[in-house]
Amino acid sequence: MKKVTMIKMQGCPYCAKAAQAIEELRAEQPAYQSVEVEVIDENEQQDKAKTYAKDYYYVPSLFVEGKKVFEAHPGDDYDTIKAAVKEAFDAAK
Repeated sequence: MKKVTMIKMQGCPYCAKAAQAIEELRAEQPAYQSVEVEVIDENEQQDKAKTYAKDYYYVPSLFVEGKKVFEAHPGDDYDTIKAAVKEAFDAAK
């Protein structure tokens, strides 16, 4: 199983939606429980975030084994973000 990495920022409403989607998808699909999700806070873990900095501008951004699979954009709704988290989980299986 591959690891999903989520880059986020404290206080970001889109990041909160992504975290909610992770929990909701895990509750809906027990197979997603085993997907490892590493959450990196861009402000608190700058050294780790720097590894991904050239590949994203907006947060949350999702990576599977270092490859970007999603980058949120202003105006993204919950359904868009949840679909992206599901895609990342599926790519990690």
